[in-house]
Amino acid sequence: MNDKKFNALLGAAAVVIVSIFAGFVVTLVVQSLPAAKQEGVAFLYGSTWNPVTTKFGALPFIAGTVMTSALSLLLAVPLSLSAGILMGEYLRAGWMRSVLNTLINVLASIPSVVFGLWGIEVVIPLVRTLATLVGAPPYGAGILAASLVLAIMIIPYMSSMTREALLNVPAGLREGAFALGLTKHEVVTGIALPFAKKSIFAGLLLSLGRALGETMAVTMLIGNATRIPNSLFSLGNTLASVIASQFNEASSDVHRSAMMALALILLIITMLAGWFGRSVMRKGMSSYGK
Repeated sequence: MNDKKFNALLGAAAVVIVSIFAGFVVTLVVQSLPAAKQEGVAFLYGSTWNPVTTKFGALPFIAGTVMTSALSLLLAVPLSLSAGILMGEYLRAGWMRSVLNTLINVLASIPSVVFGLWGIEVVIPLVRTLATLVGAPPYGAGILAASLVLAIMIIPYMSSMTREALLNVPAGLREGAFALGLTKHEVVTGIALPFAKKSIFAGLLLSLGRALGETMAVTMLIGNATRIPNSLFSLGNTLASVIASQFNEASSDVHRSAMMALALILLIITMLAGWFGRSVMRKGMSSYGK
């Protein structure tokens, strides 16, 4: 195959990919129009979701999505950074690194429904016990249970990004620091981490995109209540979980349109998080050559 045919093939593939994505977005936008026309901007800040009266507001689901994603990141960051630093700085070779890397890869490959079942059997009873101790409603399911499992699910992504960012730190920086008499701890905290911080932050944002879109495990653990959560122990719903639980049971065209509007909101939020993360990563990678 000559260069002309190869370039034509690449161009055709790019056109197909762009067309599929454009068709995907157009479908969501068009299908969302009935709900948008009925509710207007109030769809974004309304707190009532009642298919019987065809009154739809997305705020409870937006709030649930933000709370579970933010809390899962807060819980996952310490463990993810620790694992990433361990593999990227202290265990660059050897059997311990291989074992840890394998375990993280296995954790990333576990289906979300398995995480959901594990959460029902293990996490929900623990959260119920904790809620009883602090005087909160002992639902078990809710924002905290979903966030704990979601945090475990995103640890592999964040730790892998941290490891790769540290492995991309130029060797000359470390060698120069050691030549000046710095200890390993000082090199890691004073040289490697500051140099790789943009890429590490980008990994955090990409993990956020993963948390925003998680559906099955969250649906099984969050309680599926249409309300704005007022505590970590509250029942709730996310954009993804309400779509999964209600779309097949939509009782009217406006209800289905509202589901599509939720999907469009989730797509926009996820795309913005991914775009921002990749932008930060590109800036971080471009600094390696300077």
